[in-house]
Amino acid sequence: MDVIDKSGKRQSSVKEVGYDLADAARNDRQFITALARGLDVLRAFGPGSGPLGNQEIAEFTGLPKPTVSRLTHTLTRLGYLNSIPRLGKYELGTPVLALGYAALANMQVRQVAHQQMQELAAYADASVALADRDRLSMLYVQNCVGRSTLALRIEVGTRVPIALTSLGRALLAALPDDERGYLMDHIRKRNGDNWPKLRKSIETCIRQVERRGFCLVDGEWRRHVRAVAVPLILPGDRGVMALNCAGPAVKFSTEQFATDLGPRLVHLARNVESMLHRP
Repeated sequence: MDVIDKSGKRQSSVKEVGYDLADAARNDRQFITALARGLDVLRAFGPGSGPLGNQEIAEFTGLPKPTVSRLTHTLTRLGYLNSIPRLGKYELGTPVLALGYAALANMQVRQVAHQQMQELAAYADASVALADRDRLSMLYVQNCVGRSTLALRIEVGTRVPIALTSLGRALLAALPDDERGYLMDHIRKRNGDNWPKLRKSIETCIRQVERRGFCLVDGEWRRHVRAVAVPLILPGDRGVMALNCAGPAVKFSTEQFATDLGPRLVHLARNVESMLHRP
């Protein structure tokens, strides 16, 4: 499942970066621009994107097509991309899968949270997900679902907008002021005339987290989806993630989320945090 904006188009990696490669290279002598560009090429391949050609990758990354052609050639030689000559396109190679699997397998929070997430998903017959920030998106690293065919079966690796989702807003609520302000500034730049309304919605969710421990988003990312989310504070200055519980509006009322599932999700998050902080 790939991420789309309201116009139905995939979001551009470079547009959601939250930093500028040229600016990073100027201000950080240790920064290797060629490596960053190569990684952006790999980021163009999202769940459900299918094979991509150099022109499609260039449009997604904002890089010149000749640069993309050299990068895809190099990544193919290294095995990180597979060439499909009859299509003139590329797909991710097995070494990328190995890297992703290693990252997930070594992510302690997934192991600690999984059973409790699955128990809440079964109780609510809904989706309970864990996500981390990836630039201006939230990246799903775990998703547990109940038995219902209406549950949101979102694949691990899916990115969703930080600005429009309960996951993203819960995370924003728990960030230090300077980091939150940095991200809000980039969200503002991406949303133009929609920014005043969007900022008001985000700030409402931040106040909800401060007051109740969770925020509720109703139909802003997907029209018929309701969700609550809580921040998850990782130990040892390792940052913030977010947990949510989501389901179709036809099945779940806002009151059910506000009085039952939201508090249960807060309890789940505090339990996971406590387990992660144990020596």
